[in-house]
Amino acid sequence: MVTAALAAAFALVAPATSASAATTTLYAAPAGTGTACTSAQPCALSAAQAAVRSLNAGMSGDIVVELAGGVYRLSQPLRLTAADSGTNGYTVRWQAAAGATPVISGARAVTGWSLADSGKNIWRASVGAGIDSRQLYVDGALATRARTAVNRSDFTASSTGMRFTSGALSYLNNLANQGRIEMESVGSFTDRYSPVQSIAGNLITMKQPAWNNNNFGYDTFTSPHRAGPLYLVNAYEFLDSPGEWYLDPGTGALSYIPLAGQSMGNVSVELPVLQSLVQVGGTYDAPAHHLTFSGITFTGTSWLGPSSDQGYVDQQTGAYMAGNWSWPAFTSCHEGCRQFEATRPNWFQMPAAVQVSAANTITFTDSRFVNLGQTAIGIGNDANAHASGVGLGASGITVTRSEIARSSAGGVVVGGVRADAHHPSDARMVNRDITVSDNRIHDLGLDHRGIVSVLTTYVTGTDVSHNEVYNLPYTGMSIGYGWGSNEPGGSTHYANRGLYDFQPRYTTATTASGNKLVGNYVHDVMQQMTDGGCIYTLSWNPGAVISDNHCLRTNGWFGVYFDEGSRYYTVRNNVLANTGTWATANYWGGENMGNFTVTGNWSTNGSTNVTNGDRGNVVNNNVTVTNGAWPSGAQAVIAAAGPRGGPSGNTGPIKGVGSGRCL
Repeated sequence: MVTAALAAAFALVAPATSASAATTTLYAAPAGTGTACTSAQPCALSAAQAAVRSLNAGMSGDIVVELAGGVYRLSQPLRLTAADSGTNGYTVRWQAAAGATPVISGARAVTGWSLADSGKNIWRASVGAGIDSRQLYVDGALATRARTAVNRSDFTASSTGMRFTSGALSYLNNLANQGRIEMESVGSFTDRYSPVQSIAGNLITMKQPAWNNNNFGYDTFTSPHRAGPLYLVNAYEFLDSPGEWYLDPGTGALSYIPLAGQSMGNVSVELPVLQSLVQVGGTYDAPAHHLTFSGITFTGTSWLGPSSDQGYVDQQTGAYMAGNWSWPAFTSCHEGCRQFEATRPNWFQMPAAVQVSAANTITFTDSRFVNLGQTAIGIGNDANAHASGVGLGASGITVTRSEIARSSAGGVVVGGVRADAHHPSDARMVNRDITVSDNRIHDLGLDHRGIVSVLTTYVTGTDVSHNEVYNLPYTGMSIGYGWGSNEPGGSTHYANRGLYDFQPRYTTATTASGNKLVGNYVHDVMQQMTDGGCIYTLSWNPGAVISDNHCLRTNGWFGVYFDEGSRYYTVRNNVLANTGTWATANYWGGENMGNFTVTGNWSTNGSTNVTNGDRGNVVNNNVTVTNGAWPSGAQAVIAAAGPRGGPSGNTGPIKGVGSGRCL
């Protein structure tokens, strides 16, 4: 019953297999066994993979792995390398059978619930000792880890942890399993997690290195640029509200308080146990290639990185600090310092649920990426974000006509943030020709709020077009990385900070150029965080074009936001409605900025500091529109923005706010 409910929740009409005399078809099913892989005797995914490897050396047509409907529960990620690739110009296609809904899941179904505490309505099921997860999905929606909101003013921070004096908090001293507890701090553009070591004598002692790492740099745990919510998370004693849950790995007891109307006898509960689902990538000498995935739902992961002593030291859009550093005095360096700059070249990227690196000619189409505990799709990220150990090197990768939704972090992250991403030591590392088009990307950032729908960092030639993006806590879409520090000649501002004591001051251009953000419909973003907007840029991007996008509702934040070091962007023919300042440039400390061509845009907010003739900018023919009197050109942009067709027979953009929630 649970499997059927999950498959129904992920229903998707898949395209039928195209007819070809030379096509070889293998058949897989969730309960498949053996090695025949025929329609009469379908096999498991692992056997289908082995069959592909036995057939693909001399392909004379495509090989199709046809997936019957149902839930394929993985015990380990599906790893695809050069050995799994198409040859002779043909493609290996992993695709849904006609009309079927295959679901590739890293979660296990949880059943056998019984009432454990009638007073609090806490229900319990056993999932087996030794299992941990940061997410739980109930009837397809993310449940809330047991937590309590606390007031920042009740705590005094030190290098040891957080001291409190309020008698109302004295119960914290008596919590069980204190080493499972975390503190979460929502700041301006970061959402940080720091684990607790112990609580005694009104002192919450925090684990290292997470605590000190979270307290130097910018927008820090104890000195955020904007003091958002502060939570204590993940104690059984915090279970006090419907929709909350707690897992004890020591006993395997999973506890949950049902929402109103939920019956634990027929509810669908999914506990993610895998940290990634699909890993596509080989080596630079032997990349994975010519693979297509179609009509498949990818779901059920939980990235456990933040549960370690490193916590999650959020920096920006899924990049984070880890390791042991030469920490400054605890009360210093909350607005940057030389010790913090030492970390910048060494940031990590959040590993995605679906990872693609050292690969070319890979397509995901007509699929769904939902209920994932991290970035949904990572393309050519740094090596530390790929289970293969080989990062970057992605070319000819396409994500199209798909839905990316209801997940813990961002949608698609293309490119890396470390040196080999922007100044590769091997030309084969360059990420190029990446397409993200005609997707619906929404209701993300449920656990990690400082994310965007699509981020392209150091990439040559991306086409991010005709996507619909909505219900995000932070910025809608983002191009570029590095704050201008890695551009030719470097930055005196960053020299003064001390960055170039720890990395080169480059004299050559980065790999970022020719990137396009065109025809997207981005609405209802910046719902929780600050210092962002509809479209956000960083650093130089020669040939970059931002055009024909429709931006609607940014909660008072910016339309187009040129942040530090941005240069060489063309912004034209966009419609920006119900935003704050429609175009802004952060010139503070951002030398070598400008050369913006900003022409022919329409906005409902005429405010901007991007002016014609300043810093090489060309700014003209931009129109402020009042009372909804959009000229015909603007109306054409509004009508055309968003997907040009998509899954489940959708033929145009949905001009409204989608379902879902941001916690």
